[in-house]
Amino acid sequence: MNYAKQIRWGFIGCGEATEKKSGPAFSLVPGSMVYAVMSRSREKAEAYAARHNIERWYTDAQQLVDDPLVNAVYIATPPSSHATYAIMAMKAGKPVYVEKPLASSYLDCQRINRVSEQTHVPCFVAYYRRYLPYFQKVKEMVRQGVIGRVINVQVRFAVPPRDLDYNSTNLPWRVQRDIAGGGYFYDLAPHQIDLLQEIFGPIVRAKGYSTNRGGLYQTEDSVSASFQFHDGLPGSGSWCFVSHDSARNDRIELIGDQGLLCFSVYTYAPIVLHAKDGRQEFTVANPQHVQMPLIEQVIQHLQGTGSCTADSTSATGVNWVMDRILGKI
Repeated sequence: MNYAKQIRWGFIGCGEATEKKSGPAFSLVPGSMVYAVMSRSREKAEAYAARHNIERWYTDAQQLVDDPLVNAVYIATPPSSHATYAIMAMKAGKPVYVEKPLASSYLDCQRINRVSEQTHVPCFVAYYRRYLPYFQKVKEMVRQGVIGRVINVQVRFAVPPRDLDYNSTNLPWRVQRDIAGGGYFYDLAPHQIDLLQEIFGPIVRAKGYSTNRGGLYQTEDSVSASFQFHDGLPGSGSWCFVSHDSARNDRIELIGDQGLLCFSVYTYAPIVLHAKDGRQEFTVANPQHVQMPLIEQVIQHLQGTGSCTADSTSATGVNWVMDRILGKI
């Protein structure tokens, strides 16, 4: 399917992530612009449009999708609505770029993929860390064999509760299962799992144990898991979202038969290599708008000058792994 060289985006949702991480990038790539924005709040939609010099704003997603001058749709709403909006846009013939995770369940991911296949309209997913220089460096070091053959993968993540987590009458949507698909695990683990599958290929086995230890909300706040990649490489992970501040951790360890490679996913701490030459650190800077490299690939794909593999098919495996760990499937 051929798309216009000038990509005119319509945003469904205009939350915090669109302000700096993603939104500005859509207008910085040649041949792309943000034409319309939608929020259920008229005040929010109108203010966002004015603040970012966007021509049109809507309070109804269908009206934005039906706008003949919108030819691509960015979905930046909570996960429970991703499938509905993605399917709506694809059935209108308009390609989609959707925030991660692709949906709030593996089953909804499958629905999105079926419609994408039926309509031949692509759906891309904002797993932008795949394209950031920091993680490109990690992938390059693994491929170069700096730690030899990787024999084990370990994920460690721990953070204290956020201030909003203590407000039982107005909890964040990220800890409401019907909106997010789970708790903070479903919000933060996707980037970690996607990166590991980008480096090592698909995870084909996964199981886990999840519990609520803090009692601040109903969804899980502590998760332990084990998983295995297609070539037999084993891995494990632990996530805690109610830890003491002293236990903060954001670390992935790749254990090789000739060394150890450590990196973070959210803090971008220096990449650390332990090998025969001793300990080395690598500091890699990322762009101001972190989704810029991926958005550029998406736009080039739509313009027919490049190819982007961060699509709904590749993203679905992340939801499968999470749903297996949480016992949802």
